[in-house]
Amino acid sequence: MSKQKVLSVGMSSERGPKKPASELKLNENGIIGDVHAGHWNRQVSIIDISHINKFKELTSARDTEFGEFAENITTEGLEEIQFQTFDQLKIGDSILEVTQVGKPFHDKFRELGNYVMPRVGVFCRVIKNGTIKAGDQIEYIAKVHKALVITLSDRASVGEYEDRSGPKVIELLDSYLKKLNIRYQIDKEIIPDNAEKLTNIIANAKNQKVDIIITTGGTGIGPRDISVDVIQPILDKEIPGIMEMIRMKYGAEKPNALLSRGVAGVLGQSLVYTLPGSVKAVQEYMTEILKTMQHLIFMLHGIDAH
Repeated sequence: MSKQKVLSVGMSSERGPKKPASELKLNENGIIGDVHAGHWNRQVSIIDISHINKFKELTSARDTEFGEFAENITTEGLEEIQFQTFDQLKIGDSILEVTQVGKPFHDKFRELGNYVMPRVGVFCRVIKNGTIKAGDQIEYIAKVHKALVITLSDRASVGEYEDRSGPKVIELLDSYLKKLNIRYQIDKEIIPDNAEKLTNIIANAKNQKVDIIITTGGTGIGPRDISVDVIQPILDKEIPGIMEMIRMKYGAEKPNALLSRGVAGVLGQSLVYTLPGSVKAVQEYMTEILKTMQHLIFMLHGIDAH
């Protein structure tokens, strides 16, 4: 990969092509003075010169000026990167976070049915304020989505029997994340039904900004069932509809499914789910949970994915 750097910067107070600028000053709303500045997730647009050159090659287009594709930043050396949402770019003293991959361009660049631009370029939002100018070096920071699966079981934690529910969660989550084609890692813990140990693990996961936390076991009403009692009070926001729907859907035929106290919610930047301990229940719960997980991650981070 060639050296990653900024070739040109531009801005405009109106929609359309950007006018060359000596530098871009960034704050929490984006580029100061640019039409796309605001409290939303498409504050800064970036395209690599290689994609502009490819477009001109395919369409026999005339030479273009920096900013003519409405990009704020024209770069060099990013052509091999497969950008994903939440990746970051450190440029100068600022940090940008990718919020949309594929930048739509104006109809005037459509020629002979070749419209390659929506597949390249990215939109970003400002994570750290700063200044960007031509010649600045670019550091690419790939986002890795982190998940933690926690099995609560006195017996499994000491090896009296094999944990099957935790591996089932991991199997289903792994398959789901692979289909999303994102970078991820899944860690696991097996602990006894101990409130203090669970509290410490959850607090550590929150501090490490683990994206997804799933517990299995401890959602009943027995004296050792403590997962809900530990987690529900510390949630920043509860998402009751998911668990209510699961209980009603499966409880309609099997009333015992109504007895789980499982909860779902948000803790810091983490989505948290508490599942029952049986493999069958894990299959049922995960089937429903995974239908909304990606949308919830986008919502949690303020990304409009519609």
